[in-house]
Amino acid sequence: MRKFAFAVCILLLCSLAQSQSLRNQGSGPHAPVNQSELVAKLRSHMDELSRKDEFSGVVLLAKDGVPVFEQAYGLANREYNVPNNIETKFNLGSINKLFTRIAIGQLVIEGKVGLDDPMGKYLPDYPNKEAQKATIRQIAMMRSGIGDFFGAKFRDTPKDRIRTIADFMALLAAEPLAFEPGTKEAYSNGGFVVLGAVIEKVSGQSYYDYVREHICKRLGMESTDFYEADGMTSNLATGYTSQTEDDDHGPRRNNIYTRPARGSSAGGGYSTARDLLKLANALEARKLTNPVFAPDVPKPADMPFAALRGTGIAGGAPGINADMESSLPGGYTVIVLSNYDPPSATKVARQVREWMGLREY
Repeated sequence: MRKFAFAVCILLLCSLAQSQSLRNQGSGPHAPVNQSELVAKLRSHMDELSRKDEFSGVVLLAKDGVPVFEQAYGLANREYNVPNNIETKFNLGSINKLFTRIAIGQLVIEGKVGLDDPMGKYLPDYPNKEAQKATIRQIAMMRSGIGDFFGAKFRDTPKDRIRTIADFMALLAAEPLAFEPGTKEAYSNGGFVVLGAVIEKVSGQSYYDYVREHICKRLGMESTDFYEADGMTSNLATGYTSQTEDDDHGPRRNNIYTRPARGSSAGGGYSTARDLLKLANALEARKLTNPVFAPDVPKPADMPFAALRGTGIAGGAPGINADMESSLPGGYTVIVLSNYDPPSATKVARQVREWMGLREY
């Protein structure tokens, strides 16, 4: 566990540096958060959102690592009228990128990966030779120029055939770079797929097995995994989306045809609010003082930070929205998981931040 915590600390150093600089831009001191008042506000707010059918999922509020409010709302499966419960597993979207960064950090500590090594050192057969020059650090910080896999190939590929890192790599490896590595920052799902391939090559395990063994098992996250869409997994929330190509506000539909059969190192795994609290507590367990990621490296595009205090990461896609905010004033953590479209979860987390006097990121 000690080694695991050390890896996490290293991974998030650059984020701490960015967060610290933002804290000085806040709107001034804020009053201490009253727990009873905060819980009452949250309960009332969630009851109203649920009544309007604007939220379906789970909300967990913890103080000093211990839940003080947790409640499930709506249905995990509308077809069979199955309600969500505290242990329901939800799709995390891009929150899984954090798992990938942790895995890379562990391999750095073990001397198996160098942050400033070119990606081509580990993936010499990667089709794009220019992309091979991007360093592991640049890829992890979304400064590689590697783009996305949600293009024409993804649309034309039957989703039941996308269930391994190699399957995702086939969707993007031949694509040109959006810019020269290190010159810009842009959100990159494809870059995190590449990191997943690096993890597989270096560890000798599938990405899924590596995360299961070296992260989930170590933290006791027994309800966290990359469950397959056509598998028989109990207590798994079905996603429901109102989005179509022509309308963002149509009737809700099952999102099974919009997503791959299994997620990747860029996102799409499943977890519960309680499991994510275990992860948040592990991140909080040590000071971020180990300078592997340089402090001047920009933060990842998908890891927003508070203007006053706190760190967060969110993920979203049709019928998927998840938000995890930790290190909030008073020692609070808020985790919101939803099987509705964004911003069903993120707007709840932002409301909690607002009650704490924090700027919206």
